[in-house]
Amino acid sequence: MGIGTKRSGTRDRDTTGARGWFRREGRQLLVMLVLLALARTSFANHYGVPSGSMEYTLMPGDHVVVDMSAYGLRVPFTDITLVPRGRPGRGDIAVFKSPADGVRLIKRVVAVGGDRVSLAGGHLSINGEALAEPGAADVEQFGDRSARLNLDMGGGPDIDGLVVPAGQVLVVGDHRGNSVDGRYFGFVPASALYARAVGVFWRRGEGPVWKPL
Repeated sequence: MGIGTKRSGTRDRDTTGARGWFRREGRQLLVMLVLLALARTSFANHYGVPSGSMEYTLMPGDHVVVDMSAYGLRVPFTDITLVPRGRPGRGDIAVFKSPADGVRLIKRVVAVGGDRVSLAGGHLSINGEALAEPGAADVEQFGDRSARLNLDMGGGPDIDGLVVPAGQVLVVGDHRGNSVDGRYFGFVPASALYARAVGVFWRRGEGPVWKPL
């Protein structure tokens, strides 16, 4: 009888203790954490800007919301696209891995497949049309997006009539003289871009902000 009572007490402690809590709540919490992880890899995430290569659009220390599904829904933690969604467009600020060393980068897509690109003194021309706004040489217009350039270190390497192959993009930093970009490591496959920056939500010295990109 005493032995039976002892076993019953052990089961009661298991039910009300850590094992009992896991049976009641832990499994649901685990499922929720897995779903959150999948959402971050497939839908939305954030990116910390490590350098000044995208000044003045992005500043060192900025925290940026990125849309992980902008260019397609992927199998989490892989480069396999399940559902193609959008294509990279001129002016997009995209996240990708450098073709040179695999380091994660954030740069502006300045040209897509079929575009003829020239860059002189840091100023872009696409298909023969200069992107700089009249009277504002440090501002370039990508459709409805404006990019304010930082040219305090010059314009970096020039480009003369380069044609972007189909399925590729050319990425360049807005801080033209301080950016290791497509002028150094070449074109990036459009399929390799895995996120598009949506907006800055934290800026060093300002705290919480919202600056759409």
